[in-house]
Amino acid sequence: MKKRIAIVGAGAAGMMAACAAAKAGCQVTVYEKNEKPGKKIYITGKGRCNLTNACERTDFFENVVRNPRFLYSAFFRFDNRSVMDFFEAQGCRLKVERGNRVFPVSDHASDVTRALVDAMQKAGVLLQTRCEGRRILQDADGAVCGLELSDGRKIEADAVILATGGLSYPSTGSTGDGLKMAGKLGHEIVSCSPALAPFETQQDWCRQLQGLTLKNVELSLMQGKKERYRGRGEMLFTHFGVSGPLVLTASSYLDGAGQKTAALSLNLKPALNREQLDRRLLRDFEEQKNRRFKNALGGLFPARLIPVMTALSGIDPETKVNEITRQQRLNFVSLIRELPITVTGIRGFAEAIITRGGVSVREVNPSTMESRRVKGLYFAGELLDVDALTGGFNLQIAWSTGRLAGESAADANKEGEKKP
Repeated sequence: MKKRIAIVGAGAAGMMAACAAAKAGCQVTVYEKNEKPGKKIYITGKGRCNLTNACERTDFFENVVRNPRFLYSAFFRFDNRSVMDFFEAQGCRLKVERGNRVFPVSDHASDVTRALVDAMQKAGVLLQTRCEGRRILQDADGAVCGLELSDGRKIEADAVILATGGLSYPSTGSTGDGLKMAGKLGHEIVSCSPALAPFETQQDWCRQLQGLTLKNVELSLMQGKKERYRGRGEMLFTHFGVSGPLVLTASSYLDGAGQKTAALSLNLKPALNREQLDRRLLRDFEEQKNRRFKNALGGLFPARLIPVMTALSGIDPETKVNEITRQQRLNFVSLIRELPITVTGIRGFAEAIITRGGVSVREVNPSTMESRRVKGLYFAGELLDVDALTGGFNLQIAWSTGRLAGESAADANKEGEKKP
């Protein structure tokens, strides 16, 4: 008799787990609350699906923000190259773009989902949509013996894999169902908060610049006197504050407990040190010595940013540049290099790419993804307290942990880590 495995959630981790378990000879059923599988995959990478990153192994772990060591076994057994081989073998051709980001050649996320669904069908996986898991069933010894569905049905199972996602983008079905189920079984749930999410800011001028993108700037995130993050890249002003790649990355390093003390410092000219920037200003002012201050900044900033910078400088915009004092100029240099932005909050789960927090990794065996509390229960994907930066790293976590959970559930009698 085939081993029966129930998987809750047909997202990236759940479908990969299903493929692995079915290929190992198990009878696998996936229960998905939505009307179709992979709903969150469809919106990743702006609908293109950045499904992994073609970086070196060491670079992968450097991009995991929380609990990277927990992923060693999962990643080394099914790494980014293995993921790429898997999808290519399913007929989903891939390409590598800037930053080693991997996308389907078609630029359609639907091709990624289709490849997973096809792989499940070939392996004999049964997919039941509009079907929600509600409770893990246990035998007299506390081990998993089945799954209760939201319609009251009780399904017998030798193992259950929870792959329900976190709390980000709840419209895709990520509403914390698996976290609740794990919590009821006594698992520690690390407090969840939005990650890779935009910031709300205090300054009105940020909102006045809505839609303006700044490239090649440097952003630092401070909480109290501690610098949490510093990086260069691209950012965007919005109707509520700031967003864009730099800001999303910074948000992953924000300590939620000290959110009220958070502040951003923006360096608009990071390629120039203070002395070089001062010389640049002197040269610009000399070339335009009879022009007014507000009309002499076109070579430094985008047009929409000029009125903001002149207002923040405290220099009368009608002042001729040859009348600007040395101290005013030096203060302006400091403003350009350390433009302050006060953070008032982080946008909610509806706009967060991923969830920070989840099932504590201390209660999960990293070599198998099995619960240390409940025999026969496995975890995969975003509901674990592991998260990474943008660039395909979070989906790689889903593929790696899903694959390991599926293989381990299929071969639960073998202890420790299997060889690749």
